[in-house]
Amino acid sequence: MINNLQDTITLQNGLAMPGMGLGVFQVENDATAEIVKNAIEVGYRSIDTAAIYGNEVGVGEGIKQALASTSLKREDLFITSKVWNNGLGYDETIAAYEESLRKLGLDYLDLYLIHWPGKNKYTEAWKALENLYEEGKIKAIGVCNFNVSHLQDLLKTARITPVINQVEFHPRLQQTELRSFCMEHRIQLEAWAPLMQGGLLEDETISKIAEKYGKSNTQVILRWDIQNGIVTIPKSVRKERMIQNADIFDFSLTDEEVALIQAMNLDKRVGPDPDEFDFVM
Repeated sequence: MINNLQDTITLQNGLAMPGMGLGVFQVENDATAEIVKNAIEVGYRSIDTAAIYGNEVGVGEGIKQALASTSLKREDLFITSKVWNNGLGYDETIAAYEESLRKLGLDYLDLYLIHWPGKNKYTEAWKALENLYEEGKIKAIGVCNFNVSHLQDLLKTARITPVINQVEFHPRLQQTELRSFCMEHRIQLEAWAPLMQGGLLEDETISKIAEKYGKSNTQVILRWDIQNGIVTIPKSVRKERMIQNADIFDFSLTDEEVALIQAMNLDKRVGPDPDEFDFVM
């Protein structure tokens, strides 16, 4: 379990990844540079973006500004992006990766993910990711929003097992079967929408736990992620909120409190179901 914001977990290929990072979903490109710069300056080392977010240019500018204002180097950061549904052919995936690098202004990515499985469109994309990885152009490769059936299908032909499966994960959607499958295959689970897009900020069960520790609901949920061995990437656009989100390493939930939160599961999504999601934009 990580014990501070810059602690890392070790992925199955040996790469160290920060156990907590910053997500920039739905952040406007023009605002992204300052947000990313602030995050890195307050201690975040992992930044998660995607081609479809439309803010890779801003992320890259924020990285550039942060490296100029601190003693950090590029290799001190962990940068993730994702290939969108319209780039899931082999050549399209290679081109999408190169375009993301161009927009980010980087020479390599630490982690590159297939954003959605679609209707079995990912086989050629995964071959492209494997080749990019073997050529040393990506430090690690993985997937997003893959259910057990998608992973089982991918593993039939994959030369390399995904190191990450980034999925919707929060107290109302605990992905029990998927989590067990990923643990069995040493695929690290990473949570998007860890706060259920704000849907748990007034939850009574979590509020009672938060009151005990003098913490917010957000902090309790993120602490629950950490204690469950889940990599988490909460989004925040305000510097003070970034600091608050990371202030979760001075307390621990008891086994009873963890069990109370586990009991909240309803298999309830706020995002699309991967078995049904297939649009191209």
